[in-house]
Amino acid sequence: MTPIHPIFLALALGLTAALPEAAQITITHVQGDTVLPAAPETVLVYDMATLDTLDALGVPVAGAPAGALPEALQGYGADIGTLFEPDLEAVNAAGPDLVIVGGRSAPKLADLSQIAPTIDMSLDRTDYLASAQARVTQLGEIFDKQDAAAAALADLDAQVADLQVAAADAGRVLVILTTGGRISAHGPGSRFGVVHDDFGFAPAATGMDTGTHGQSISFEFIRETNPDWLFVVDRDAAIGREGTAAAQLLDNDLVRTTTAWQQDQVVYLDAADWYLAGGGLSALQDSVTQLLTAAGDAS
Repeated sequence: MTPIHPIFLALALGLTAALPEAAQITITHVQGDTVLPAAPETVLVYDMATLDTLDALGVPVAGAPAGALPEALQGYGADIGTLFEPDLEAVNAAGPDLVIVGGRSAPKLADLSQIAPTIDMSLDRTDYLASAQARVTQLGEIFDKQDAAAAALADLDAQVADLQVAAADAGRVLVILTTGGRISAHGPGSRFGVVHDDFGFAPAATGMDTGTHGQSISFEFIRETNPDWLFVVDRDAAIGREGTAAAQLLDNDLVRTTTAWQQDQVVYLDAADWYLAGGGLSALQDSVTQLLTAAGDAS
């Protein structure tokens, strides 16, 4: 065996040392710190708000659970399990540089982290709007879309400011969710509390359950509360379940006595924006626009 001349050995070692390591970044998220490639290319997303934001920013996404997607995001559907039960074999086969969870999928971070760097983009319901904006900014930084994120958030801030002005004089609002013929109400501090906490609409009722599922209510409750506005999220419409539509469910003698009904101030919120992709950039923009249009038309 011919020995390697020391000069050539030194040159080889020098070239090896000069080769740059793949650039990495450390991301601080809801469940800790995660190291990931500085420019992740193959990305799987198990959080609809994040997918909505990445779509708005023009970031390529390799896939998301097909069964959970709003219509506008159907093109990202992939056979990688569900939000609650990711298909770990499919994830491994996809070879992602980054997996993103949040909300419903957040408990699966540990399992997915065994396959690829995984971060949790869940929103903070106690500071919903600021939390959602922070996620947009952070995603812009991860994917080198800082300028697009900043511009979109500036526009959103301006719209929210206009909405807060309109909300101040709009009257009392009751936010309800309908599903399977049942109704729940969501007040300040709840999953839809952004209506009151950030957008500034006065609540028609206070002291309600702030849990994820809200407070179960009856038609009598709506009549007695007598809101000036009813903001309605039709969960069945959001998830494609057949059943009584919210508009049909609410069209009864008790609800028809309310100021909201008589003043034609029942607003059927975009169910996908509020129930599926709530907190995503496009969902926020669309939600603010819808409420601003409704409140502005009434003023």
